[in-house]
Amino acid sequence: MDPIIVGAIALASVLVLLALRVPISFSLGIVAAIGIFVIYAWRPGSTFHPEYAWAPTFSLLGNSPYAFLTSYTLSTVPLFIFMGHLAFEAGFTTDIYKAARLWLTKIPGGVAAASVVGCGGFSAITGSSVACAAAMGRIAIPEMLKFGYSKALASGSVAIGGTLGSLIPPSILFILYGVFAEQSIAKLFMAAVIPGLLSLAGYIAVIVIWAKLYPEAAPKPVEKISSGERWHALGQCWSMIALFAVVIGGIYAGFFTPTEAAGVGAISTLILGFALKRLDLGKVYAALKETAFQASMIFAIAIGGKLFVNFMALTGFAAFLNDFLIASDVSMIVVLGALIVLYVMLGMFMDPIGIILLTLPVTLPIIEGYGLSLIWFGVIVVKLLEVGLVTPPIGLNVFVIKSIVGDKIGLETIFKGVGVFLLSDVVVIALLLFIPALSLFLPSLM
Repeated sequence: MDPIIVGAIALASVLVLLALRVPISFSLGIVAAIGIFVIYAWRPGSTFHPEYAWAPTFSLLGNSPYAFLTSYTLSTVPLFIFMGHLAFEAGFTTDIYKAARLWLTKIPGGVAAASVVGCGGFSAITGSSVACAAAMGRIAIPEMLKFGYSKALASGSVAIGGTLGSLIPPSILFILYGVFAEQSIAKLFMAAVIPGLLSLAGYIAVIVIWAKLYPEAAPKPVEKISSGERWHALGQCWSMIALFAVVIGGIYAGFFTPTEAAGVGAISTLILGFALKRLDLGKVYAALKETAFQASMIFAIAIGGKLFVNFMALTGFAAFLNDFLIASDVSMIVVLGALIVLYVMLGMFMDPIGIILLTLPVTLPIIEGYGLSLIWFGVIVVKLLEVGLVTPPIGLNVFVIKSIVGDKIGLETIFKGVGVFLLSDVVVIALLLFIPALSLFLPSLM
């Protein structure tokens, strides 16, 4: 059987399984296992010989996941997750939010802007958007509601701010992208700094405009805050600033690899937490428990993704599609537009990790075929996945916020609040597409 046809059928099968709500790890893994067996058993121009397929199929299914999970680079994922949970348990993330609220209280929508800044600060030490939204949702939303903020603005600002966890380094999505695309994770982290700050600034701009157009949606707090209180709150953030400087500064300066930086960051957070008497064994255990849960979930999906990548390589489907596009003389702009639509649509129904592992075997050869930078494309993909985190019907961050607020805020209200911020995301994505230097400037200096 023609391997190209097998690859096309496999892609369609995965989408059908996902539509039937089969978990992404099982969808990718099962289809890959069956596809690998078919490739070896039914060679082009030959009849079906299953006896030829058992040995190579089981060899690939046994060795590939083991080699993948034991890779040095992938150990970065649980280390950064652990660092983020330790920082949350120690209250370092709350320090960032409190300082931002005191300093931004005079601008329109200052408390909501502080929530977004808090999300950015949390993102600087953890790579999970969902964890970022959950942590800041518990802190910021009750406070905004207490000050009389509209429910749409309060919930929407935290849901959209949580997406910064995917973009501002360190980011789990960039780690997985770097592993599967065989790109430098350090350069991917640096490439995301300017786009992350642009996104943060865009969200704050939306909040300010929203508050000016509808002042009743963001009443100004009546509390009086002295300059001493502001500076004291800012001083409390030194631990977060130090951790970010150690991790990202160390990577940029070449002192650490990303994996080493993750280990140093986790140990530094642990030492700081105990030294400042903000951590105890109970909190460390809670951080370890959450880390084990999230890392296991990510690795389960990654195993299925790795098998699917190996299977697609055997079919040659991606190379065939790339050759077809080049032979058809399809414009690069048209291809990029189609890929953007693809990622946005998949983001409406799938989680970001699953989307990356499903699409990269097909999209990466196309991008390379057009001579485009895979570092730049990685930033575009992650930014598009951010949009998927807050778009219906799935919108993982929206459902995380809903689980926190319960019956106080309706699901449609949260989606309505998030929808306003998507205008900013459209602008940022356009800038990244037409000005690649925004992503590639910092990596070029490394």
